[in-house]
Amino acid sequence: MARFAALILAYLFVGLAFIGVFLPGLPTVPFLLLAAWFAARGSEKLHRWLYAHPTFGQLLIDWEREKAVSRKAKVLAIVMLIASWLFMYWRLGPHWLLLVISITFVTVSIFLITRPLPSRS
Repeated sequence: MARFAALILAYLFVGLAFIGVFLPGLPTVPFLLLAAWFAARGSEKLHRWLYAHPTFGQLLIDWEREKAVSRKAKVLAIVMLIASWLFMYWRLGPHWLLLVISITFVTVSIFLITRPLPSRS
């Protein structure tokens, strides 16, 4: 039963990561990391597929080996955070919610910036 639950969660997080590629404000990498973790416990086939994926595989390998994030991924993530924030600033009503989102985005940006670059970079 635990393996089945892990498999379901792995596919759920793969789906959320995929949606996050296209939807501003929804992160991709955290969902991808969760998908890989659950896939390792639920489906060896899905786990291998994630690590062999042409786009996502290297992100997972860099994180697993070195807790590192590539420069390209950092820049893309921060640009998407800024674009998401601008969209929410334009569309969001309550100022307190925008403040909470701003603090979250700044925290995520600081975390990303402070991660090392992969040694292959």
